[in-house]
Amino acid sequence: MSDLYAYLGLFSAAFGAATLLPLQSEALLVGLLLGSAQPAWALVLVASLGNVLGSLVNWWLGLYLERFRDRRWFPVSENRLAQAQHWYGRYGRWSLLLSWLPVIGDPLTLVAGIMREPLWRFTLIVAFAKTLRYAVLAAATLGLSL
Repeated sequence: MSDLYAYLGLFSAAFGAATLLPLQSEALLVGLLLGSAQPAWALVLVASLGNVLGSLVNWWLGLYLERFRDRRWFPVSENRLAQAQHWYGRYGRWSLLLSWLPVIGDPLTLVAGIMREPLWRFTLIVAFAKTLRYAVLAAATLGLSL
């Protein structure tokens, strides 16, 4: 049963970290890898799945959020939204390869929704970037070479 809790905790942390919430999943992944009760591939898979699903929430929010841009409570200023749209328009979908980065990664996934990036393409690029990040972290933690 402790394996189930470890996986659920990691999934939840990775999911939350991919949304706009200020959470982090890397420390939990490293702790679980060093505890070595679960296989590294399974931990990377669970963390990746949670993180990609959290990014899908951002994409979905972006898809529907812009219609409220004229509301007072809208979380982003008109100028900042225009800058983000310009940046995404300039660098396009390949900027999603940076979706794993702290601070800029989560807003990128939100802007991808605002810019109507096709879901299938968004999912493929983000899944690649985020899974690679966790795989590199796991390899570095365990002293493996990729």
